[in-house]
Amino acid sequence: MSPAGKAVQKMAHRVFGLAGWSGSGKTTLAEKLIKHITDQAIIMATIKHAHHAFDADSPGKDSWRHRQAGARQVIVSSAHRTAHFTEHAQTEPDLTQLLAQLGPCDLVLVEGFKKEPIDKLEIWREQLGKPPLYPQDKHIVAVASDIELPECPLPVFDLNDAAAISDFILSQVGLKKSN
Repeated sequence: MSPAGKAVQKMAHRVFGLAGWSGSGKTTLAEKLIKHITDQAIIMATIKHAHHAFDADSPGKDSWRHRQAGARQVIVSSAHRTAHFTEHAQTEPDLTQLLAQLGPCDLVLVEGFKKEPIDKLEIWREQLGKPPLYPQDKHIVAVASDIELPECPLPVFDLNDAAAISDFILSQVGLKKSN
């Protein structure tokens, strides 16, 4: 694990990232990894970066109305879930600040935040016509692709092999012993 990755790890959470160009399949892979890892009784949290404004609650709902009225933070809670909405002035919180908001868990899977100094798996598809990220990012420790990458010096996984990728991630963060 990289020194910067270890610094983030010293927080209360084990953290591993997924990075790649838009349309590479990060979210689809994340869904498969979450299912595979949680099936092993590992408690997960996720943090996803969005490159645009988004709404997680619907116009007209009480939480939306509270935010529209000027509340900077709104917590909605029921017997089944709690959501915490925070409005940011101009400064987006960094990954360390977001991690500090999470409760206890075994692993945090981070989607996006590709410039953060955490260990990451790159999701790369030739058809997007974009260059791989791993040559310029020392925090990328493996690549998942839909084609073979014989020139890649890192471990390369079949993008559809969620079991192998999950095992790799769990080994990387110390939740599973390497074979």
